[in-house]
Amino acid sequence: MAGATKEHNKIVASIIAELGQYLKKKPCSFFPRDIRVFNKENGLYTYPDVTIVCGEEKYLDEKFDTLLNPTVLFEVLSPSTENYDRGMKFNLYRSIPSLENYVLISSTVYAAEVYSRDSDKWILTTAKGRVSSLRISAIDFELPLEDVYGQINSL
Repeated sequence: MAGATKEHNKIVASIIAELGQYLKKKPCSFFPRDIRVFNKENGLYTYPDVTIVCGEEKYLDEKFDTLLNPTVLFEVLSPSTENYDRGMKFNLYRSIPSLENYVLISSTVYAAEVYSRDSDKWILTTAKGRVSSLRISAIDFELPLEDVYGQINSL
């Protein structure tokens, strides 16, 4: 999201720092919001805040800037995008065959949600409070909210 708040940017930076440490010896890659994701099922192009792909990266074309097979997508919620990220965008993301987790991180309270694919349904897990954590099953990772919000003094 262009013009994001400092809290939004600090949260994204913290997520990337934590993922970098964890994924450096795993068969997964992660990208900040400058990588585009394309959903062939419905024509949606998006720029998630953080994208993880495990295994071979598949791209739309030879420019290698549009990813087709994300495994995990992170969106940091802002008051102006929250309804879209939770509603229509998630509804469109659900049809991406490779997507296993959709992670929503609040930028206004210490809270996060993880939607995990279980066959043909999605299961929601929540984490509330700075000392809680969230489980990202696709990469077998526990992400403490204290680390996500480490650079945020108060919300």
